[in-house]
Amino acid sequence: MSTDVSVARRRPAKPSATLAAVFKWILLGIGVVVALVPFVWMVSGSFRSESDLFHNPASLFPTSWTLHGYIGVWQQLPFVRLLVNSFVFAGVTTAACLLFDSMCAYALARLRFRGRNVAFVLVIATLMVPFQVTLIPVFIELFHFGWLNTYQGLIVPRATSAFGIFLLRQFFISIPAELDEAARIDGAGHVRIYWQVILPLAKPALATVAILNFMNLWNDLLWPLVVTSSPTMLTLPAGLTLFGGQHVTDHAVLLAGATISLLPIALGFFFAQKYFVAGVATTGLK
Repeated sequence: MSTDVSVARRRPAKPSATLAAVFKWILLGIGVVVALVPFVWMVSGSFRSESDLFHNPASLFPTSWTLHGYIGVWQQLPFVRLLVNSFVFAGVTTAACLLFDSMCAYALARLRFRGRNVAFVLVIATLMVPFQVTLIPVFIELFHFGWLNTYQGLIVPRATSAFGIFLLRQFFISIPAELDEAARIDGAGHVRIYWQVILPLAKPALATVAILNFMNLWNDLLWPLVVTSSPTMLTLPAGLTLFGGQHVTDHAVLLAGATISLLPIALGFFFAQKYFVAGVATTGLK
């Protein structure tokens, strides 16, 4: 029996399987190159002079390295203010989304009330409504509230996410209901079950929602441009865009600013990637 097993292990792989594996790795390598080349060009371009960029824009590496772009970011832009505004907008809004989305998801997943399924369908239906459709009505409401050029004007209309509600609901449903029953035997109500039982078990889903929301909000250009007009309230993407249009464009400065703005997202995903993968795998988003 052992001899048969050893012989089976020594059998060479079928040529078709080998070719399929090689073809798969070739496609994967091409995909990696296509995805990485723009980022490599952006980072290397931030260390190039303006003359070097125009002389050979297709080159991935500078002929001479310079910090002109990074020095120009601090000298030509209110970069610290733009960075603070981006962190406040993306960070506070993400925290609000986690709170409100998880509360709504808990109600849709754990509570039994009339119209629950209809409410969930309506939430999902909002995903089919483009953001641009509601942009003007929301702007008018913010104008009447006096919230233009304010943090609350940036944050409050974006403080919930239908996608976050959907993803968290799917995860909450997968948590055994016996845990709720055990908590009720100990005298826990819905608030305590939500806070002490459901949320600690939902870290992968919460991390997934947090990463996706923070990334989208950090890179958002249209909403800050509409709600804010003062340079002191602009976020980093909006500030870089206006800089490129108001002055003689220094591409090295823009590329340096874009490289710096990429770092928080990359670091956040790096430290939370295991939770992100687990959250996607356990919520049916495959």
